[in-house]
Amino acid sequence: MQRRNFFSTMSLLALGAAEANAFGFGSIESKFINFFATEEAQNMDMPKSKPSKKSEKLTKETKSLSKLQIPVQEKSKVVLSGDEFALLKSLHARLKRVRYICGYGHFNLVGIDEMNKIARNYSKVGSFTKAELDMIERLFYEEASEYGFYGEKVLTNITDNINKKEITKVPRTGHYLFRGKPEQMYHQIRSELGDSVILTSGVRSIIKQLYLFTNKAVKTNGDLSLASHSLAPIGYSYHGIGDFDVGKVGFGMRNFTDAFSKTEEYKKLIDSGYVKIRYPQGNPYGVRFEPWHIKVV
Repeated sequence: MQRRNFFSTMSLLALGAAEANAFGFGSIESKFINFFATEEAQNMDMPKSKPSKKSEKLTKETKSLSKLQIPVQEKSKVVLSGDEFALLKSLHARLKRVRYICGYGHFNLVGIDEMNKIARNYSKVGSFTKAELDMIERLFYEEASEYGFYGEKVLTNITDNINKKEITKVPRTGHYLFRGKPEQMYHQIRSELGDSVILTSGVRSIIKQLYLFTNKAVKTNGDLSLASHSLAPIGYSYHGIGDFDVGKVGFGMRNFTDAFSKTEEYKKLIDSGYVKIRYPQGNPYGVRFEPWHIKVV
């Protein structure tokens, strides 16, 4: 279904839904790590000294970014406020209720059609309003470079779904992997590093990424630029086509911080030679260092 026709249909459905329903639905607290990555502040008044190896490396990266015509010193600043921020919070809250209804594991696979079906059929969720659907459309189709994110858009149609024949569920994780190279690479990692390494995030549908991104954006008081620094915007996540995250068993939410890069598991991953990190330090995409994000495709 084309973008315009799809949202015209959804808007009609949303307008016909009763919004005065008192949900009486308990808040489901999500367990997400603080995404504020530690960054080195640049002091422009520092006296000049002999360039270090690190500064030489940064100079090379700066030149590389220049070739890509990507601004190095300044990023776009997109912040939702007022009614737009209130709408963002409303959208995220409804997505959270959808997640509760379908379950954490299955929510990784939910497409936009199923999302709307669940919302219409469960009074504790309630149909998405026209304004909420319009915001979903905006967040998906808006150029992420406006936020300061310069990665590739890998899913270009908002109605794209995960083909369940192409994925497999990984026991005791609640997550899925695409069959083929992603599954093979994960089993190879586990075979070589042992049971101390575990899948922490695998296949993500467009709706799962939408949920995660709106979660970040709410936590930053509507700052979409800051949210995109630590999470790919909707449609730009390689989790939708093959990448996955790994962590150390028992390490909890520290697996999604720089602390993971200090573990023996991470060192072994890098020493393996065949494992690459999607967003290394100094990457040109506007994304923080993600030592846990395995590059597959």
